[in-house]
Amino acid sequence: MTTPSADRASRARSFDAAAAQYAASRPSYPPALFDAIEELTGRPLAGARVVDVGAGTGMATARLHARGADVIAVEPGAGMAAEFRRTLPGVPVVRGDGNALPLTGHSTDLITYAQAWHWTDPDRAVPEAVRVLRPGGALALWWNTSADDVPWIAEASARADRHFGLDLSAEKRNIYAHVADPTGRLDLVRRVVRWSRHVPLDTHLANLGSHSVFLTQDAERSAAYLAQERRHVLDVFPDGIVEETYDVILLLATTSQPPTA
Repeated sequence: MTTPSADRASRARSFDAAAAQYAASRPSYPPALFDAIEELTGRPLAGARVVDVGAGTGMATARLHARGADVIAVEPGAGMAAEFRRTLPGVPVVRGDGNALPLTGHSTDLITYAQAWHWTDPDRAVPEAVRVLRPGGALALWWNTSADDVPWIAEASARADRHFGLDLSAEKRNIYAHVADPTGRLDLVRRVVRWSRHVPLDTHLANLGSHSVFLTQDAERSAAYLAQERRHVLDVFPDGIVEETYDVILLLATTSQPPTA
């Protein structure tokens, strides 16, 4: 019998074989997200030393780098790290994960997790983040989540739940401070940033297929679902250009400054 931890590990490893598909089809992140990070931390990203953990193919890393941050990426997967090096050859990436960061203590201003914190063990990852952050540094966690108040997206989410026998939207509903940090050590602030993108139908379907629930399912079952979904989405967007609407959920905490003399 597969245990929940084994299933989570299998899902986490599944991205390596689909790194190129992930890079080509996944949504990136809006400028307003990084504006919010700068507002909440009280400092610009330009010139900040940033560690992007679970960097994947580098989508968030690229945005942080473009804002002028000095970024080091940390990625556990060989396939994802290889795709990262191909797309961002000038940005350093090291192998590792958030439960045991391969970094010296008090060495960075900001640690970011884009779509990656849920693969960690918070009991280990929270102390690791605090260890690596400089006093007054910040930890930022965020997720692109589908905007389920948009009718066609809500219907698509319900179809996916029925097809796979899962409650995929529960993961999105549970992005709150007490879930991200059950230790209660961090004072996480929550912000939501809505944005959208317009993509060809094939890109939309490839995006769906790049998620771990699809990558770990039987290939024929996933293909059958995506074929049916193509027909449903074409009913809404007959020209084949899909408007995907997202809520980026951001959780951010700042560490304590040392006392002044």
